[in-house]
Amino acid sequence: MIMTSSLNKLFERLLENESIFKDKEVLRHSYTPDVLVHRDEQTEELATILVSALRGEAPSNILIYGKTGTGKTAVTRYVGKELENMSEKMGVKCSVIYVNCEVIDTQYRLLANLARHFGEDIPMTGWPTDQVFHKFKEALDTQEQVLIVILDEIDKLVKKGDDVLYNLSRINSSLKQARVSIIGVSNDLKFTDFLDPRVKSSLGEEEIIYPPYDADQIRDILYQRAEMAYNENVLDGSVIPLCAALAAQEHGDARRALDLLRVSGEIAERREEKIVTEIHVRVAQDKIEVDRVVEVVRTLPTQSKLVLFSIVTLNISAQNQNLSPQSITTGEVYNIYRKLCKAIDMDVLTQRRVTDLMSELDMLGIINAVVVSKGRYGRTKEISLSVPVKNTYDVLLEDYKLTPLQNYSHNVKIGYF
Repeated sequence: MIMTSSLNKLFERLLENESIFKDKEVLRHSYTPDVLVHRDEQTEELATILVSALRGEAPSNILIYGKTGTGKTAVTRYVGKELENMSEKMGVKCSVIYVNCEVIDTQYRLLANLARHFGEDIPMTGWPTDQVFHKFKEALDTQEQVLIVILDEIDKLVKKGDDVLYNLSRINSSLKQARVSIIGVSNDLKFTDFLDPRVKSSLGEEEIIYPPYDADQIRDILYQRAEMAYNENVLDGSVIPLCAALAAQEHGDARRALDLLRVSGEIAERREEKIVTEIHVRVAQDKIEVDRVVEVVRTLPTQSKLVLFSIVTLNISAQNQNLSPQSITTGEVYNIYRKLCKAIDMDVLTQRRVTDLMSELDMLGIINAVVVSKGRYGRTKEISLSVPVKNTYDVLLEDYKLTPLQNYSHNVKIGYF
């Protein structure tokens, strides 16, 4: 057991070591730099659309698409901040509200959040949604102003229904003084498929697509941030090129590159080493992958966890029988899934719905689902895990509903590998 006095001494000793970081926060996703590298075209395009707010007019609603880590949020927040600064200089009332729909993911929460921004005291729950919308609209329309609402991860909001988008996208027709514009940001190019056609047409008046960064562009971004984040001469020359190369493999994800650069430094610092090297980057890569799996899997709905547990079970069972698991078919996954549902008294979904859930897991990068032809027997999806089996298994069992399945994989006989 570590005594309090020993722990205090440990803290004191660690604090005596000079940090290799100058400002670690600039390596986090939430930081927006004053200069956005390799996003001039997208910045100008967005500014061109939003400039009408400075004339007191409502800009067109905008949908911004692109894979994770392509600069969508950074550019949108940057342009929004500069727009507010310019409106203040010009004496024009213009507000930009950023909302992360992964956190604020219901119509009530979103409207309450917007209303509170204009001084309304809205309870966390309890009011009819129409009343919250009326309060927001009333508070907004007290003066001439333009409100731009940035809905980041807008697809998370849509999964709970598109009523709020329908109301917000048509709010201007019932306002006398104020005007509202919506910017939706999403990683999912297909999320509008689930929208009411009327919402889709009014929300997507303008669309901006963000291409992935290549390795050279990511390297430039990292050099810019590293200069602000690290003390001089603490990064080995191979660190930034390696971080950039690894992130470029992940569809040009600059967020992943920044995470690698930050976590590499944290690992070096914990080891009380003064130089960040390629070794630290490799360790950071493994750590981030495990952390990502843990974070994503923990937040999955129970039915998605059961589908994933079925795939993990098939992999573990193959290992227990000294078999080499090849790609698993959707039919094989569904057979195990049904047994798991019965074992813990859960409703059994249709095979079509389970296939949809597997497509979502594929989109999250947890599994890899490939459609293959079986000749006259038709087509099927072959499933393989894209994440470590052991870590995924352990995280799934943290859910108390799945805990009774702990020894289930030992009882599954694999006859098709």
